[in-house]
Amino acid sequence: MLGQIKRLVLSVLFILYVPCVMALGVDELLAENARPEGVVFEVVSKDPALLQVLLPRLQDDINRLRRHYPGLPLAVVSHGREQFALLSKDDGKKEGLHELVRQMVKQQGVEVHVCGTYAERYGYLPEDFPEYVDVSAEGPAQINDYRELGYRVVRYR
Repeated sequence: MLGQIKRLVLSVLFILYVPCVMALGVDELLAENARPEGVVFEVVSKDPALLQVLLPRLQDDINRLRRHYPGLPLAVVSHGREQFALLSKDDGKKEGLHELVRQMVKQQGVEVHVCGTYAERYGYLPEDFPEYVDVSAEGPAQINDYRELGYRVVRYR
């Protein structure tokens, strides 16, 4: 019995540890000195204001990666409440948030995705987001698609 409990505890710790290992920070990526195929920034939070606060840091990380690896493919996948800051109806109300995201997409070539499944739970449809934001069927599946392409994951929570 004690052996089974020990194995169960170790299994749970492994499950909790693996996602931490798979997601690095930008500093770690830059320290590796091996150009990744691309980087996907995962943003997920219950805080609807997170994108407003996080965007300057995200923009700085994008600039750092692009300086080190020019032309590096980059994407952002938002799949928590923070994604609702990107609704079209809030364009102009979030102190430049939409303009910064629009610039990331149109001028810097960063793909920006939100989770359609999560949006639908709250009554929002793909048409409720601006044209420069891709509404993916599922945010976690979108991240896995990027992983399969060799992208590295940087998480913001």
